[in-house]
Amino acid sequence: MITGSIVALVTPMHPDGAIDWATLARLIEYHIEAGTAALGVVGTTGESPTLTVPEHCEVIRFAVEQAGGRIPVVAGTGGNSTHEAIELTVSAAEAGADYSLSVTPYYNKPTQQGLFEHFQAVARSVNLPIILYNVPGRTGCDLVNETVVKLSQVDNIVAIKDATGDVERGKALIQAVPEGFAVFSGDDATALELMRFGGMGNVSVTANIAAADMAALCRHAAAEEWEDAERIERRLADLNRLLFVESNPIPVKWAMVQRGMIESGIRLPLTPLSDAHRKTVSDALEAYFS
Repeated sequence: MITGSIVALVTPMHPDGAIDWATLARLIEYHIEAGTAALGVVGTTGESPTLTVPEHCEVIRFAVEQAGGRIPVVAGTGGNSTHEAIELTVSAAEAGADYSLSVTPYYNKPTQQGLFEHFQAVARSVNLPIILYNVPGRTGCDLVNETVVKLSQVDNIVAIKDATGDVERGKALIQAVPEGFAVFSGDDATALELMRFGGMGNVSVTANIAAADMAALCRHAAAEEWEDAERIERRLADLNRLLFVESNPIPVKWAMVQRGMIESGIRLPLTPLSDAHRKTVSDALEAYFS
């Protein structure tokens, strides 16, 4: 099982919205060199809702090929249609991804039984380790702890990305799931706190900008070197907050443009960061990199 910082990687785009493959290759190299534990591709931060299915599958294939076995690839393959989630997960397995990240079905608001059957059907469709992804603030669908515990008994469901930001709930989940089932934070601001209770790492937006620091924070937490981890957390605190002043990935993509890491492409209905927030994000970047 992966431990450490899993970057929730942006999908770089040209100003016209076309995928920028050369920059994607450079970002993958950046994360390998920085010590990121795994690449999370085509998730929320990767703008999965606006990529076509062929693009979605091609980004996964490209990331696997570029990584070349040097770093695991966690492929976002969720959907609010079980049929589509299965199709994407099978495609990711065929491309050579190491894990699938499967978000709760959004908008149609299934029951907990529906969620259990959805994820069980995805798991049974493919021989690929599956990481559940619960982010009710975006999906309108909450995967409760009791359902996660039931799903942890399914052979190839191996972990969850808990993006609730509720550390007490995450702590209770860590205590309830069987040994070997990993709980990752999906909330940069509370990730270290969850790791204190046994979280295995962080699926991080901030790592797009601060890969080495997020990787180091997770390493220190795994070694229970809390003073060192807290020092890095303080350094990252403003970024962890301000990269969410508008819907992710709007702020992080804008920040990466300012750092010369990517071009300015983002797909509608997302738009570039609004003028009202540009100074505060710019000031945080300047303070962090000074």
